[in-house]
Amino acid sequence: MSENQPSLLPKNVLAFEQVQPNSRFPGSNMKSDLLDKASEIVSDPLVLVNLVSQRVKQLNSGRSPLIAVRPSMGVADIALTEIIEGKIKLIHRDAP
Repeated sequence: MSENQPSLLPKNVLAFEQVQPNSRFPGSNMKSDLLDKASEIVSDPLVLVNLVSQRVKQLNSGRSPLIAVRPSMGVADIALTEIIEGKIKLIHRDAP
């Protein structure tokens, strides 16, 4: 933001740029249609978020995708598609 331009933000709000994490899969943001389909398989939103998060960490650390990947797919898209296609399944365990 330039010093000559007036800020549209209140004085108590600081503007910042969000740094994009480095990824081997630089696709677009997660697609909502994939999220809708995956939520039919894993109905609890908190469980779905944790499942996708764990798989995204694995993919970013070097694990190979279990599906064919298109250039437009981001890591969350890959994780959601793996869930939709049954490549990743949630295992229910009884509490000890």
